[in-house]
Amino acid sequence: MLESGGAASPQPGEPRRIFFPSRVGFALMASELDKVDRRILGILQKDARRPAELIGAEVGLSASAVQRRIVRMREDGVILAEVAVVDPKRAGRPLTMIVDVEVERERPELLASLKQWIGAEPCVQEAWYVTGAGDYVLIVVARDVDDFEALMQRLVADNANVRRFQTRVALSTLKRGMQVPLDGAG
Repeated sequence: MLESGGAASPQPGEPRRIFFPSRVGFALMASELDKVDRRILGILQKDARRPAELIGAEVGLSASAVQRRIVRMREDGVILAEVAVVDPKRAGRPLTMIVDVEVERERPELLASLKQWIGAEPCVQEAWYVTGAGDYVLIVVARDVDDFEALMQRLVADNANVRRFQTRVALSTLKRGMQVPLDGAG
């Protein structure tokens, strides 16, 4: 149920949901993050292995209080994953390609098939459904040009709805990161 300001009334233990009207139909969920939560997230984004004791010393909380906040942020979906960031070159995937994919039709069942293929393909590092000339943007890593060509042949063979794709080769990496700017964390 929406309140007059556009915010949904949360059930006990449920994060507050805020809906922003738009033609695209986005519904964004805003979790109640205070300044300490944001500081904890800032620390974790730089080093997810940092012990709760050290985080607590920086933010002025006990280790157990830090752990409770981290658990809550995981449960609320604020923290999505804690992973090791691997250098693609050292892992045998030195080529990075940016691929714009255009589809024939935007029928839900056809898009679902392509989305499933993208999600299952380990060489696709990131994927976005976008507005503009193309429909999807993929970040792909490959061993070499032959490896990339085989991947694109699979993309087209496995997805008859793909009209065309355009590839750009990344010549160098200027920045790579997943850190989200956190207002009020500093």
